[in-house]
Amino acid sequence: MTRTYSAIESTRLDLQAALDSAKTREERNRLGQFATPTELAREMLVYARTVLDDEAPVRFLDPAFGTGSFYSALLELFPCERIADAAGFEIDPHYGAPAAALWENTGLRLRLEDFTFATPPATDAERHNLVICNPPYVRHHHLDPADKARLRVLSERASGVRIGGLAGLYCHFLALAHTWMADDALAGWLIPSEFMDVGYGEAVKQYLLDRVTLLHIHRFDPDATQFKDALVSSSVVWFRNRKPAVDDQVRFTFGGTLTEPKHSKAVSASVLRTSPKWTRYPLNGDAQSDVQNPTLGDLFTVKRGLATGDNEFFILRRDEIKQRGLPMECFRPVLPSPRNLNVDVIESDDAGNPRLDPPLFLLNCRLPEEVVCERFPSLWDYLQEGRSRGIHERYLCRHRAPWYAQEDRPPSPFLCTYMGRKNGRSAKPFRFILNRSQATVTNVYLVLYPKPWLVRELDAMPHLARTIWRTLNDITSDVLTMNGRVYGGGLHKLEPKELMGVGAGTILANLPNDRQPIRPAQLELALS
Repeated sequence: MTRTYSAIESTRLDLQAALDSAKTREERNRLGQFATPTELAREMLVYARTVLDDEAPVRFLDPAFGTGSFYSALLELFPCERIADAAGFEIDPHYGAPAAALWENTGLRLRLEDFTFATPPATDAERHNLVICNPPYVRHHHLDPADKARLRVLSERASGVRIGGLAGLYCHFLALAHTWMADDALAGWLIPSEFMDVGYGEAVKQYLLDRVTLLHIHRFDPDATQFKDALVSSSVVWFRNRKPAVDDQVRFTFGGTLTEPKHSKAVSASVLRTSPKWTRYPLNGDAQSDVQNPTLGDLFTVKRGLATGDNEFFILRRDEIKQRGLPMECFRPVLPSPRNLNVDVIESDDAGNPRLDPPLFLLNCRLPEEVVCERFPSLWDYLQEGRSRGIHERYLCRHRAPWYAQEDRPPSPFLCTYMGRKNGRSAKPFRFILNRSQATVTNVYLVLYPKPWLVRELDAMPHLARTIWRTLNDITSDVLTMNGRVYGGGLHKLEPKELMGVGAGTILANLPNDRQPIRPAQLELALS
């Protein structure tokens, strides 16, 4: 090489900045193009150097090359004579062509094509023993249905596991790369940590436990995002392409850096097989959900609030409804978003409306348009305004009949916010709300509907609702966040099933002793 590493890396960073600025943030988000920071790329290659055999020639592959942050670090940290082969793929010529020019004298074989269409090597000697990649973070809804079907077939053929339809493109990259790895190859993947907790990640976890030997997963602190333009919590997954052993120990680290983490713990592969959420490690030990312990799912059915399709159109203030002369019987009360809700107990007026200012109401009409036109001309005119704005053609609306009808979300006394940060209005990312009104909620809330047996208890002991609400708020942030998921910037989310998996023993303890169940299911039978 005629230039030093520092000089060529400086040139690469300038090139990366110029190429990024030529695209909109929306374009890069849609294509999952988030460049790996120099220090992180270097850390991954430092780690790889400590794991690889000191004498082994390196055959390097990056299936999502970009401008070459990993390759740049490889050239810095490994002697040139040790690099037997280096290859990369880049689908976007906007990045690929300048990168090819930048690295043209280094021996790199950069293919400007889609990795997912490439034919893997036929022999082990041609395969790679070091695969390092930051695959494109393209969410499933940005994948063409036909392409998604193609990827699922190819991924299963390559990895032996079937990737779900909700998986992002990065899952397919990881699966497809299996046939590019030599025996005992080392792989390091910089991917979103959400795979450890979500349903579609089960296939990825199955691959990591059954097809390869999982070595180490480092999860970065979500409050310190690795990518300034991506709201994602990142992890680095390391494994070898060799048959796993029953007693394998996997190192889980969290926080700090890959080489100097703040927390570390070894977890056996047998424990991981039964653990629904891997992000509990290393901070929350080996605690497993005990099927004999009651959960909130034994007490409640949890659903997301309703999605209107256009809150601005479907949710109106009382004065707006009056000013337009709209029929009040076609509206129902609805709570504002949590950021505009300054109380945690919603009191009600005599009509069941929440005592909030301003009172909000949701258009809730299932009458056919011809009936609306005849009976409520003012509402008909308002609906025509919506049509003129194209609201009836939006995804949710066009799948409803009529398009202005809403989902059935009856009121419930117990609500939980769907997302939040620990640095928000309080140290807790989630709030439980006691709703004494007949208001429904939108999908920024979770609705906890008491099971039939608990409804009977609440009817018999009205004071129990406030006790349950207080007990819900006593659930620690650590418990809730451990059951939920976290994104870059420290944004925490809870899906209905995740909230239903939270322990509920303290709530049951508030029932009178003579009604205390061993298991909620047994109580339901006893009271039915």
